[in-house]
Amino acid sequence: MKAIICQQIGRFEHIELEEPVYTEGEAIVRVQRIGICGTDLHAFKGNQPFFTYPRILGHELSGIIERIGDNDAGLQAGDQVSIIPYLHCGHCIACRKGKTNCCASMRVLGVHADGGMRERISVPVTHLLGTNGLTPEQAAVVEPLSIGAHAVRRSGLAAGDTALVIGAGPIGLGVMTFAKLAGAAVIAMDINDDRLAFCKSWADADQTVNALQDPVAQVRAITNGEFPAVVFDATGNAKSMSEAVRFAAHGGTLVYVGLVKGDVAFDDAEFHKRETTLMGSRNATKEDFEHVLAALRDGKIDVERYVTHRASFDEMIERFEGWLNPDSNVIKAMVEL
Repeated sequence: MKAIICQQIGRFEHIELEEPVYTEGEAIVRVQRIGICGTDLHAFKGNQPFFTYPRILGHELSGIIERIGDNDAGLQAGDQVSIIPYLHCGHCIACRKGKTNCCASMRVLGVHADGGMRERISVPVTHLLGTNGLTPEQAAVVEPLSIGAHAVRRSGLAAGDTALVIGAGPIGLGVMTFAKLAGAAVIAMDINDDRLAFCKSWADADQTVNALQDPVAQVRAITNGEFPAVVFDATGNAKSMSEAVRFAAHGGTLVYVGLVKGDVAFDDAEFHKRETTLMGSRNATKEDFEHVLAALRDGKIDVERYVTHRASFDEMIERFEGWLNPDSNVIKAMVEL
Protein backbone atom coordinates (compact mmCIF):
# COMPACT_ATOMS: atom_id res chain seq x y z
CA MET A 1 0.00 0.00 0.00
CA LYS A 2 1.02 3.62 -0.51
CA ALA A 3 2.46 5.72 2.32
CA ILE A 4 4.35 8.97 2.82
CA ILE A 5 7.27 9.07 5.25
CA CYS A 6 9.26 11.98 6.66
CA GLN A 7 12.73 10.49 6.16
CA GLN A 8 14.58 13.39 7.75
CA ILE A 9 14.18 17.08 8.46
CA GLY A 10 12.74 18.75 5.37
CA ARG A 11 12.25 15.59 3.27
CA PHE A 12 9.16 13.52 2.54
CA GLU A 13 9.14 10.42 0.33
CA HIS A 14 6.45 8.22 -1.20
CA ILE A 15 7.04 4.60 -0.14
CA GLU A 16 5.35 1.20 -0.37
CA LEU A 17 4.38 -0.54 2.88
CA GLU A 18 3.12 -4.00 3.64
CA GLU A 19 -0.57 -4.20 4.49
CA PRO A 20 -1.35 -4.11 8.23
CA VAL A 21 -2.01 -7.51 9.78
CA TYR A 22 -5.33 -7.96 11.57
CA THR A 23 -4.90 -8.48 15.32
CA GLU A 24 -7.50 -9.34 17.96
CA GLY A 25 -8.60 -6.16 19.73
CA GLU A 26 -7.60 -3.95 16.81
CA ALA A 27 -9.33 -2.85 13.61
CA ILE A 28 -8.07 -2.28 10.11
CA VAL A 29 -9.14 1.20 8.99
CA ARG A 30 -8.96 2.55 5.45
CA VAL A 31 -7.82 6.16 5.84
CA GLN A 32 -10.03 8.79 4.20
CA ARG A 33 -8.72 12.10 5.49
CA ILE A 34 -5.52 13.29 7.18
CA GLY A 35 -5.49 16.71 8.81
CA ILE A 36 -2.19 18.58 8.86
CA CYS A 37 -1.35 20.30 12.12
CA GLY A 38 1.42 22.20 13.84
CA THR A 39 3.02 18.96 15.03
CA ASP A 40 3.47 17.84 11.42
CA LEU A 41 4.86 21.23 10.41
CA HIS A 42 7.28 21.26 13.36
CA ALA A 43 8.39 17.70 12.65
CA PHE A 44 9.12 18.57 9.03
CA LYS A 45 11.14 21.62 10.12
CA GLY A 46 13.00 19.75 12.88
CA ASN A 47 11.69 21.53 15.97
CA GLN A 48 9.15 19.03 17.33
CA PRO A 49 9.99 17.72 20.84
CA PHE A 50 10.00 13.95 21.48
CA PHE A 51 10.43 13.17 17.78
CA THR A 52 12.73 10.85 15.82
CA TYR A 53 13.20 10.17 12.10
CA PRO A 54 12.17 8.51 9.88
CA ARG A 55 8.49 8.72 10.79
CA ILE A 56 5.13 8.37 9.06
CA LEU A 57 3.21 11.46 10.15
CA GLY A 58 -0.54 11.89 10.50
CA HIS A 59 -2.65 11.82 13.65
CA GLU A 60 -5.77 13.80 12.66
CA LEU A 61 -7.54 10.91 10.98
CA SER A 62 -10.85 9.65 9.72
CA GLY A 63 -11.53 6.44 7.87
CA ILE A 64 -13.73 3.44 7.18
CA ILE A 65 -13.43 0.19 9.15
CA GLU A 66 -12.46 -2.66 6.85
CA ARG A 67 -12.08 -5.41 9.45
CA ILE A 68 -13.03 -5.59 13.12
CA GLY A 69 -13.99 -8.24 15.65
CA ASP A 70 -16.73 -8.24 18.27
CA ASN A 71 -16.53 -5.11 20.41
CA ASP A 72 -18.44 -3.34 23.17
CA ALA A 73 -18.93 -0.20 21.04
CA GLY A 74 -20.90 -2.10 18.39
CA LEU A 75 -18.62 -0.91 15.61
CA GLN A 76 -18.58 -2.95 12.43
CA ALA A 77 -17.00 -3.09 9.01
CA GLY A 78 -18.20 -0.23 6.83
CA ASP A 79 -18.58 2.25 9.71
CA GLN A 80 -16.89 5.62 9.43
CA VAL A 81 -14.69 6.45 12.42
CA SER A 82 -12.52 9.11 13.96
CA ILE A 83 -9.29 7.86 15.49
CA ILE A 84 -8.02 8.76 18.96
CA PRO A 85 -4.26 8.77 18.26
CA TYR A 86 -3.04 8.76 21.88
CA LEU A 87 -1.88 5.24 22.73
CA HIS A 88 -1.76 5.14 26.54
CA CYS A 89 -0.47 2.32 28.71
CA GLY A 90 -3.50 2.04 31.02
CA HIS A 91 -1.55 1.35 34.22
CA CYS A 92 0.74 4.32 35.00
CA ILE A 93 -0.15 6.89 37.68
CA ALA A 94 -1.79 9.21 35.13
CA CYS A 95 -3.83 6.45 33.50
CA ARG A 96 -4.98 5.13 36.89
CA LYS A 97 -6.38 8.59 37.61
CA GLY A 98 -8.17 8.78 34.26
CA LYS A 99 -5.64 11.21 32.77
CA THR A 100 -4.86 9.02 29.79
CA ASN A 101 -3.98 12.17 27.80
CA CYS A 102 -0.70 12.52 29.72
CA CYS A 103 0.23 8.86 30.14
CA ALA A 104 3.80 8.42 31.39
CA SER A 105 4.48 6.10 28.44
CA MET A 106 2.43 8.01 25.86
CA ARG A 107 2.83 7.02 22.23
CA VAL A 108 1.06 9.35 19.81
CA LEU A 109 0.45 8.11 16.28
CA GLY A 110 2.50 10.19 13.87
CA VAL A 111 4.88 11.33 16.63
CA HIS A 112 6.19 8.44 18.74
CA ALA A 113 4.74 5.73 16.49
CA ASP A 114 4.07 5.70 12.76
CA GLY A 115 0.86 7.51 11.93
CA GLY A 116 -1.87 7.54 9.35
CA MET A 117 -0.27 9.04 6.26
CA ARG A 118 -0.94 5.76 4.45
CA GLU A 119 -3.82 3.90 2.88
CA ARG A 120 -4.65 1.62 5.82
CA ILE A 121 -3.74 1.46 9.50
CA SER A 122 -4.35 -0.92 12.40
CA VAL A 123 -5.80 0.83 15.47
CA PRO A 124 -6.98 -0.45 18.87
CA VAL A 125 -10.76 -0.70 18.83
CA THR A 126 -10.81 1.30 22.07
CA HIS A 127 -9.39 4.24 20.12
CA LEU A 128 -12.14 4.41 17.51
CA LEU A 129 -15.25 6.58 17.66
CA GLY A 130 -18.13 6.04 15.28
CA THR A 131 -18.85 9.06 13.08
CA ASN A 132 -21.53 7.80 10.71
CA GLY A 133 -23.58 10.77 9.52
CA LEU A 134 -20.65 13.19 9.61
CA THR A 135 -18.47 14.06 6.64
CA PRO A 136 -14.96 12.59 6.46
CA GLU A 137 -13.53 16.07 7.12
CA GLN A 138 -15.71 16.56 10.19
CA ALA A 139 -14.51 13.21 11.49
CA ALA A 140 -10.86 14.13 10.84
CA VAL A 141 -10.95 17.42 12.76
CA VAL A 142 -12.34 15.88 15.95
CA GLU A 143 -8.77 15.43 17.25
CA PRO A 144 -7.51 19.04 16.94
CA LEU A 145 -10.81 20.42 18.23
CA SER A 146 -10.61 18.01 21.18
CA ILE A 147 -7.34 19.63 22.25
CA GLY A 148 -9.17 22.93 22.63
CA ALA A 149 -12.11 21.28 24.37
CA HIS A 150 -9.75 19.59 26.84
CA ALA A 151 -7.93 22.84 27.62
CA VAL A 152 -11.21 24.60 28.38
CA ARG A 153 -12.49 21.77 30.56
CA ARG A 154 -9.18 21.52 32.44
CA SER A 155 -9.07 25.27 33.07
CA GLY A 156 -12.31 25.37 35.05
CA LEU A 157 -13.61 28.20 32.87
CA ALA A 158 -17.19 29.02 33.89
CA ALA A 159 -20.15 30.71 32.28
CA GLY A 160 -19.80 34.47 32.66
CA ASP A 161 -15.98 34.38 32.85
CA THR A 162 -13.78 36.20 30.37
CA ALA A 163 -11.17 34.15 28.52
CA LEU A 164 -8.22 35.44 26.54
CA VAL A 165 -7.00 33.08 23.82
CA ILE A 166 -3.55 33.95 22.46
CA GLY A 167 -2.90 32.44 19.04
CA ALA A 168 -5.51 32.18 16.29
CA GLY A 169 -4.30 28.97 14.67
CA PRO A 170 -6.45 25.83 14.50
CA ILE A 171 -5.85 24.93 18.15
CA GLY A 172 -6.56 28.43 19.41
CA LEU A 173 -9.73 28.55 17.32
CA GLY A 174 -10.84 25.32 18.97
CA VAL A 175 -10.20 26.81 22.40
CA MET A 176 -12.29 29.85 21.47
CA THR A 177 -15.13 27.68 20.22
CA PHE A 178 -15.39 25.62 23.38
CA ALA A 179 -14.88 28.63 25.63
CA LYS A 180 -17.90 30.20 23.93
CA LEU A 181 -19.88 26.97 24.28
CA ALA A 182 -19.03 27.07 28.00
CA GLY A 183 -20.70 30.48 28.23
CA ALA A 184 -17.57 32.64 28.51
CA ALA A 185 -16.78 35.92 26.79
CA VAL A 186 -13.77 35.46 24.51
CA ILE A 187 -10.97 37.84 23.60
CA ALA A 188 -8.85 36.62 20.68
CA MET A 189 -5.24 37.78 20.36
CA ASP A 190 -2.93 37.35 17.39
CA ILE A 191 -0.52 39.39 15.25
CA ASN A 192 -2.48 38.84 12.03
CA ASP A 193 -5.54 41.01 11.44
CA ASP A 194 -7.00 38.57 8.90
CA ARG A 195 -6.81 35.79 11.48
CA LEU A 196 -8.44 38.04 14.05
CA ALA A 197 -11.30 38.79 11.67
CA PHE A 198 -11.73 35.03 11.21
CA CYS A 199 -11.89 34.62 15.00
CA LYS A 200 -14.89 36.95 15.09
CA SER A 201 -16.71 35.48 12.10
CA TRP A 202 -15.95 31.78 12.72
CA ALA A 203 -15.45 31.39 16.48
CA ASP A 204 -17.74 34.27 17.51
CA ALA A 205 -14.98 35.97 19.52
CA ASP A 206 -16.37 38.96 21.42
CA GLN A 207 -13.26 41.12 21.11
CA THR A 208 -9.95 40.95 19.24
CA VAL A 209 -6.50 42.30 20.12
CA ASN A 210 -3.52 42.74 17.84
CA ALA A 211 -0.52 41.65 19.92
CA LEU A 212 1.74 44.15 18.14
CA GLN A 213 -0.24 47.15 19.45
CA ASP A 214 0.24 47.44 23.24
CA PRO A 215 -1.82 44.34 24.01
CA VAL A 216 -1.72 44.77 27.81
CA ALA A 217 -3.38 48.18 27.52
CA GLN A 218 -5.96 46.80 25.11
CA VAL A 219 -6.87 43.86 27.34
CA ARG A 220 -6.98 46.12 30.40
CA ALA A 221 -9.43 48.44 28.64
CA ILE A 222 -11.65 45.62 27.38
CA THR A 223 -11.93 44.09 30.87
CA ASN A 224 -12.27 47.40 32.76
CA GLY A 225 -8.92 46.80 34.41
CA GLU A 226 -9.72 43.35 35.78
CA PHE A 227 -8.08 41.21 33.05
CA PRO A 228 -9.35 37.74 32.03
CA ALA A 229 -10.11 34.99 34.51
CA VAL A 230 -8.42 32.45 32.23
CA VAL A 231 -5.66 32.99 29.68
CA PHE A 232 -4.93 30.28 27.12
CA ASP A 233 -1.67 30.48 25.18
CA ALA A 234 -1.95 28.41 22.01
CA THR A 235 1.00 29.92 20.16
CA GLY A 236 3.84 27.48 20.79
CA ASN A 237 6.00 30.62 20.93
CA ALA A 238 8.36 31.04 23.91
CA LYS A 239 8.16 34.85 23.95
CA SER A 240 4.39 34.83 23.91
CA MET A 241 4.26 32.18 26.62
CA SER A 242 6.65 34.22 28.80
CA GLU A 243 4.52 37.35 28.49
CA ALA A 244 1.16 35.61 28.90
CA VAL A 245 1.19 35.87 32.71
CA ARG A 246 0.74 39.65 32.37
CA PHE A 247 -2.75 39.17 30.99
CA ALA A 248 -4.22 37.03 33.78
CA ALA A 249 -6.57 38.46 36.38
CA HIS A 250 -5.61 38.43 40.04
CA GLY A 251 -6.54 34.93 41.17
CA GLY A 252 -6.68 33.87 37.54
CA THR A 253 -5.39 30.91 35.56
CA LEU A 254 -2.85 30.62 32.74
CA VAL A 255 -3.04 27.53 30.54
CA TYR A 256 -0.22 26.61 28.17
CA VAL A 257 -1.92 24.77 25.32
CA GLY A 258 0.86 25.24 22.77
CA LEU A 259 4.18 23.42 23.15
CA VAL A 260 7.63 24.89 22.61
CA LYS A 261 10.93 23.04 22.32
CA GLY A 262 12.98 24.74 25.02
CA ASP A 263 12.61 26.71 28.24
CA VAL A 264 9.90 29.20 29.16
CA ALA A 265 10.67 31.88 31.76
CA PHE A 266 8.39 34.58 33.16
CA ASP A 267 8.43 37.45 35.64
CA ASP A 268 7.93 35.82 39.03
CA ALA A 269 6.69 39.04 40.63
CA GLU A 270 3.91 39.27 38.04
CA PHE A 271 3.11 35.60 38.57
CA HIS A 272 3.09 35.75 42.37
CA LYS A 273 1.19 38.98 42.88
CA ARG A 274 -1.76 37.43 41.03
CA GLU A 275 -1.45 34.08 42.81
CA THR A 276 -1.70 32.68 39.29
CA THR A 277 -2.64 29.08 38.68
CA LEU A 278 -0.35 27.74 35.93
CA MET A 279 -1.46 24.71 33.91
CA GLY A 280 -0.18 22.67 31.03
CA SER A 281 -2.80 21.10 28.78
CA ARG A 282 -1.78 18.07 26.76
CA ASN A 283 -3.76 16.13 24.16
CA ALA A 284 -7.32 15.14 25.12
CA THR A 285 -9.34 12.30 26.63
CA LYS A 286 -12.13 10.21 25.14
CA GLU A 287 -14.57 12.42 27.05
CA ASP A 288 -13.28 15.45 25.13
CA PHE A 289 -13.60 13.64 21.80
CA GLU A 290 -17.21 12.78 22.61
CA HIS A 291 -17.90 16.41 23.57
CA VAL A 292 -16.56 17.56 20.20
CA LEU A 293 -18.56 14.91 18.33
CA ALA A 294 -21.74 16.11 20.04
CA ALA A 295 -21.00 19.71 19.03
CA LEU A 296 -20.39 18.65 15.44
CA ARG A 297 -23.61 16.63 15.32
CA ASP A 298 -25.49 19.65 16.70
CA GLY A 299 -24.12 21.84 13.89
CA LYS A 300 -22.21 24.13 16.27
CA ILE A 301 -18.89 24.01 14.36
CA ASP A 302 -18.41 25.13 10.75
CA VAL A 303 -15.82 22.64 9.48
CA GLU A 304 -16.25 23.74 5.86
CA ARG A 305 -14.63 27.12 6.66
CA TYR A 306 -12.17 25.67 9.19
CA VAL A 307 -10.59 23.51 6.46
CA THR A 308 -9.03 26.08 4.14
CA HIS A 309 -6.62 24.01 2.01
CA ARG A 310 -6.94 20.56 0.46
CA ALA A 311 -4.67 18.22 -1.49
CA SER A 312 -4.85 14.66 -2.74
CA PHE A 313 -2.51 12.08 -1.24
CA ASP A 314 -0.39 12.15 -4.40
CA GLU A 315 -0.15 15.98 -4.30
CA MET A 316 0.68 16.30 -0.59
CA ILE A 317 4.47 16.44 -0.80
CA GLU A 318 4.55 19.22 -3.38
CA ARG A 319 1.90 21.22 -1.51
CA PHE A 320 3.31 20.80 2.01
CA GLU A 321 6.07 23.43 1.95
CA GLY A 322 3.61 25.99 0.62
CA TRP A 323 1.45 25.41 3.68
CA LEU A 324 4.44 26.49 5.80
CA ASN A 325 4.30 29.97 4.24
CA PRO A 326 2.32 32.39 6.45
CA ASP A 327 1.11 34.16 3.31
CA SER A 328 -0.81 31.01 2.33
CA ASN A 329 -3.28 31.80 5.18
CA VAL A 330 -3.71 28.14 6.08
CA ILE A 331 -6.05 27.45 8.96
CA LYS A 332 -6.40 23.70 8.45
CA ALA A 333 -4.97 21.73 5.52
CA MET A 334 -6.53 18.38 4.68
CA VAL A 335 -5.12 15.45 2.69
CA GLU A 336 -7.72 13.36 0.83
CA LEU A 337 -7.43 9.67 -0.02
